[in-house]
Amino acid sequence: MIIAVSGKGGTGKTMVSSLLIKALSKTGKDILAIDADPDSNLPEALGVEVEKTVGDVREELKRDTAARKIPEGVNKWDILDYKIMESVVETPKFDLLVMGRPEGSGCYCAVNNMLRKIIETLSNNYDIIVIDTEAGLEHLSRRTTQNVDTMLVVTDTSKRGMLTAQRIGELSKELDINFKEMFLILNRVKLDRENEVMKKVDELGMKLIGRIYEDEEVSRYDIEGKPLLDLPDDSLPASEVSNIVSRILKDVG
Repeated sequence: MIIAVSGKGGTGKTMVSSLLIKALSKTGKDILAIDADPDSNLPEALGVEVEKTVGDVREELKRDTAARKIPEGVNKWDILDYKIMESVVETPKFDLLVMGRPEGSGCYCAVNNMLRKIIETLSNNYDIIVIDTEAGLEHLSRRTTQNVDTMLVVTDTSKRGMLTAQRIGELSKELDINFKEMFLILNRVKLDRENEVMKKVDELGMKLIGRIYEDEEVSRYDIEGKPLLDLPDDSLPASEVSNIVSRILKDVG
């Protein structure tokens, strides 16, 4: 199963991704987390140190090719696949792969093209892959998430966040990308504005799978730089995301 987490930047996409991995790691399944956002924050949220990204690997291969360090006739994709596997960080509960970005002014498109191939290659090695996508709509227009089973669209209560969520839903239909399921997750909900916000959610016409209330503990973890993976299981965000995982596994798994 492949689960992707998308949404406008700053709406809590990475927080949801990290708590999904936290909940899924308790299922006993083999989990691969992929940070596909060039502004990589998932490793910090998971408390994992990453020495090399896929972007780093690609740039090294480009330099070696230019310097003619690779013998003629050697398949560069084979070398690339091997080096990418070397860059996967293994932990007792999950593995992590960070896409990163090319060095300097390199275009991120090439890394996105590689992401599609990586998903195809690694999908048979893991029970569940969780992708923290780049913010916005680019992952759809570049079709890097076309083989995703479940698309989770995260939004906060802001108008811009909800507009991006709506556009993700509309663009997936325009591009004829047929996810098995697409769900909306509402983040940073304030109790005193809940009814007002829920009216706006109804207007989006997307299936709401969960709502995460504004939580001071998450804010404190962010300020102190503590991994969100270490949030107590009974904290409201972790508990709600655990419920979301149960619904996904029941409906799609």
